[in-house]
Amino acid sequence: MPRTSAKRLSLRAICISVATFTTVAVTAGVAWAAYTDNMYPTQYLTVGCFSVSGPNQTGFCRTDNSALTYYMDSSGSNALEAADRLVVFDVMAQEYNPTDLNTTYDSTPSFSGSAETDIVYEESGVGMSASADGTTFCNNAANSIQCDQQYIRIRSGSYNNGITCHETGHAVGLTHGNVASPRRANSDELLGCMETPTSSGEGLQANNIENINATY
Repeated sequence: MPRTSAKRLSLRAICISVATFTTVAVTAGVAWAAYTDNMYPTQYLTVGCFSVSGPNQTGFCRTDNSALTYYMDSSGSNALEAADRLVVFDVMAQEYNPTDLNTTYDSTPSFSGSAETDIVYEESGVGMSASADGTTFCNNAANSIQCDQQYIRIRSGSYNNGITCHETGHAVGLTHGNVASPRRANSDELLGCMETPTSSGEGLQANNIENINATY
């Protein structure tokens, strides 16, 4: 057998190592070990972030910082009922705050300027399609990807952990499976609360947590 120098063996080992890493990264579609990249923008979702006046209008966004402030409408026709407020508090504390996001309830919300409250929760079905339990839309786009203030609107009687986790996921940039990279079925269980339809007790799960932490 021909002899191979230690230097040549060392170089060969390095090349194999680099090639293996590259294959894993390309196969996964992301630089980390996520099951799929479903953080906006993805290879299949690049529509842009726009300021809109209500749901079902053009655009998709993610929040603009890791210090995530939120407010729940407490008066008028869009006010959340007491039980629904508890659901939002629970989802933020149990699902999102353990990630690299730092969630804080803003009891004195800001609706203008450069430091608006990031998410405003409403209890309403106004402007939503008849088949939807919830929706998320940007009120003030910061740029083509990020939004300074987003509204989450969920129908009365539909506030549960699953739908609240799902719509909050959209607000921080998580997408459905059919526009993730690589594409996944919208009903894929590994998408956690971002699967559709979403069960009432669904949480973030590993893939969404990895995408959030890699972004924020």
